[in-house]
Amino acid sequence: MPNEALIRLEVFSSVLVLMVVWESFAPRRERVASRWRRSLNNLLLVVVASLIVRVIPALSAVAAADWAARSHFGLLNQVPAPGWLKGLMALTALDLLIYGQHVAAHRLPMLWRFHRVHHADLDLDATSGVRFHPVEILLSMGVKVIAVSLLGAAYEAVLIFEITLNATSVFNHGNVRLPAWCDRALRWIIVTPDMHRVHHSIRPEETHSNFGFNLPWWDKLFGTYRAQPRDPYEHLTLGLPDWRTEMETVPLMAMLVMPFRSNNEHLSADESLSSHEVGDAGSGHPLS
Repeated sequence: MPNEALIRLEVFSSVLVLMVVWESFAPRRERVASRWRRSLNNLLLVVVASLIVRVIPALSAVAAADWAARSHFGLLNQVPAPGWLKGLMALTALDLLIYGQHVAAHRLPMLWRFHRVHHADLDLDATSGVRFHPVEILLSMGVKVIAVSLLGAAYEAVLIFEITLNATSVFNHGNVRLPAWCDRALRWIIVTPDMHRVHHSIRPEETHSNFGFNLPWWDKLFGTYRAQPRDPYEHLTLGLPDWRTEMETVPLMAMLVMPFRSNNEHLSADESLSSHEVGDAGSGHPLS
């Protein structure tokens, strides 16, 4: 097997550098928090999570795919179809899985405790695409290992999926400006930064929309798609009502302990968001 970790790191690093450069020359929005302090802590969070995952060999989707192939285990390993077709089926099924997992993270209070670390970011840029609590990443990897095993997805398909998921997450969280015509065209095949930016709005009806990370089809199919936010993108307030200061949302330790704190005892996304009054359209300022 090729060095999966090295391949993923090389692609991730390349996309991240590209997006940081793009953000510097064509930003979509002005920043609220300190750029470099935020970015550094967001990246430190993913380093911590990656180190934890690496010490648990069982939490590897590509290793699960290799085991399923050698054991002739899983649905697709029983299907007499061309390899390329089974690969496409696996990629589509895994992308749908991530969509469903994302919806569940918003609906189930215990999952939301950890997922809100991602949503509490006061700004949105390429580093937000890797800002996930280590526990959420561990849970996600566990779900993927089980799904890959039961599906019998090929090693190559899973590797492509993991690389694509990382790259598109960095891309669609980017603070970059795309021409309107380009954004409309891309939304047929991939989640764009503007499409995903709606998902990070402080407004509950917008937070609970646009769950896709890679393919945009699931939101349209299941009725969770929202084409545009209520406020202009330039004045869209991002983040969560309960976490509005840099001291609460930027430091690494603050992110690590956030799931174990309950501002106003709000446990679920619905409770946390619907119980707050959102500022007037176009205000663009963080709420106190």
